[in-house]
Amino acid sequence: MAVGSPVPVELAEECALAIAYNGISQAVMMVTPTDLEDFVVGFSLGNGTVESIDEIYDLTLSGEGESRNADVQIANRAFWELKQQRRQLAGTSGCGLCGVEALDQALPELPVLTPAPLPPAEWLEGLRDRIAEFQPLGQHCGAVHAAVFMDANGTLLFGREDIGRHNALDKLIGALLRQGRSPAEGVAVVTSRCSLELIHKALRAGIRTLVSFSAPTGLAVQWAQRHHLNLIHLTHHSAPRVYSPAPSEEEVQPT
Repeated sequence: MAVGSPVPVELAEECALAIAYNGISQAVMMVTPTDLEDFVVGFSLGNGTVESIDEIYDLTLSGEGESRNADVQIANRAFWELKQQRRQLAGTSGCGLCGVEALDQALPELPVLTPAPLPPAEWLEGLRDRIAEFQPLGQHCGAVHAAVFMDANGTLLFGREDIGRHNALDKLIGALLRQGRSPAEGVAVVTSRCSLELIHKALRAGIRTLVSFSAPTGLAVQWAQRHHLNLIHLTHHSAPRVYSPAPSEEEVQPT
């Protein structure tokens, strides 16, 4: 086949989603146009706009194609805090801290979690292959990340996908909250790299164990250890690497 000949392939979709809280425009995010209600709920919690799903009173989606709108009614307390921050976010699918105006927003004070035991090793065996059924978009068109939830028995329950890695985690968190499931009672798995904004979202949601298919950043590890978030890198060809909690001196093998 000659170079430049058209090849019929299925491509990942994306759209611009404008989010307004109590009538005030707050963010425009590029997202995959699936599970948008889950995304808005997870985004609102993961970015600290609300402290719990109970502060979201109503959510209305409108629009179609490449332009969508989400009108969200939130509690007065949350709306007052939002106005104090004076943020206007213009978010891409690849950056979770776009539009942040101050260092205390990029490096916020977040809750320290109650430590949880690490998941048994068998829960992670063959996990890369087992989550394929929760990645229907990824199997057909690629270019999307996934976030999957494993319950307290090690059973994979459901997943969410998006062109943005932090969007996928937002969708998963939103789905958990909308279904009345506790994010603390299980393990979140992300197929992407793990940098600081994913740690922020996990901490705000109360997720106590995060498994990443790509290595975390150094700052992500520091924050995970500081806030008692279990952080595990599931490598391709070797045993899972536990970055948090930090291994004790007895566990560190000499090189």
